[in-house]
Amino acid sequence: MKKTLCLYFQVHQPYRLRQYRFFDIGKNSYYYDDFANKTIMNRVANRCYLPVNNLLASLIKKYNGAFKVAFSISGIAIEQMEQYAPAALESFKELSRTGCVEFLAETYSHSLSSLVSPRKFKDQVAMHVNTVEEHFGMKPTAFRNTELIYSDTIGEMVADMGFTTMLTEGARHIMGWKSPNYLYVNAINPKLKLLLRNFRLSDDIAFRFSNRSWGDWPLTAEKYAGWLAQALEKDDIVNVFMDYESFGEHQPAESGIFDFLAALPGMILNHANTEILTPSESARKHQPIAPLHVPYAISWADEERDVSAWLGNELQQEAFNNLYKLEDPVRDSRDPVLQRDFRRLQTSDHFYYMCTKFFSDGDVHKYFNPYDTPYEAFINYMNVLSDLTLRVPK
Repeated sequence: MKKTLCLYFQVHQPYRLRQYRFFDIGKNSYYYDDFANKTIMNRVANRCYLPVNNLLASLIKKYNGAFKVAFSISGIAIEQMEQYAPAALESFKELSRTGCVEFLAETYSHSLSSLVSPRKFKDQVAMHVNTVEEHFGMKPTAFRNTELIYSDTIGEMVADMGFTTMLTEGARHIMGWKSPNYLYVNAINPKLKLLLRNFRLSDDIAFRFSNRSWGDWPLTAEKYAGWLAQALEKDDIVNVFMDYESFGEHQPAESGIFDFLAALPGMILNHANTEILTPSESARKHQPIAPLHVPYAISWADEERDVSAWLGNELQQEAFNNLYKLEDPVRDSRDPVLQRDFRRLQTSDHFYYMCTKFFSDGDVHKYFNPYDTPYEAFINYMNVLSDLTLRVPK
């Protein structure tokens, strides 16, 4: 049986908040930095979404359907593309029409709701599924949670929603001696199959590609295909998952990242025993080897691969707890503008900006961060949340 490469890309941009002062509370309930949101969405669309979507379409045509990829696009990102970059959204729709691209479900707001509110989690997933169907003409059967956050109980909720496949991280502290290059199942409901990210091979592209001090620089498609073949000598499947913005934004065009991507499918498919499949195809093809026991939530973030990037300090926890205290009254209000603002404030990026980690992960937290310090992020967010609280019916 042929071995498998599975390629998946995350597409997400948050609604960034404007500078919202204490004296704005109760007087001005518009929270968003329209200039920053428009500028960044257009920049990322022009550097990444449009050119890379065009490249992927040409590769799908060139290899007559043997090259396939998967995306999850947050509802918040789709909203912004509709507002600021409709050509980018149309280019994703064109990819969907090729039949070689799978669109996954996630939380609409790219939120952390799975950690606190099963009802809110299910509401957001249902909203996202409807959005994917509306724009891309397919109902997702595979799921990826925000930032690949996963635990046994989260997986059980996902299975109960009818999904058959879920993506997560092959975290070292969970895997131990086991390889991420196999199919696993949820420990509570084995109907849910799990695809685990190979973080080394994913990060070689996403983080190390243009790093000239890296021992393996420059990374060529031939060299990378060789690493994949080596990993698949004994194992079944390699899952390469990353931010889509790795192409053209995190790794700029002048780094050669587009040429690398253009050459990669040919190098991989030259290995007669390897094929490129979508997540759902991969899960249907391979047999699970074991349940994966994940008692505490993991993610693909930082060295720890846990949720401390968003909830690791008191600032984040206070903001998070105060936000979700409003869940029931906002839901009951039936006020669409209030509910929209509540959705946008759930986006995980707002809590990421409050992270006080430094050292190896510090630079990652600075990327696209509109704040100079985590404390500024916290104060600004809490000012907005205070105003939102005043708008909630008592």
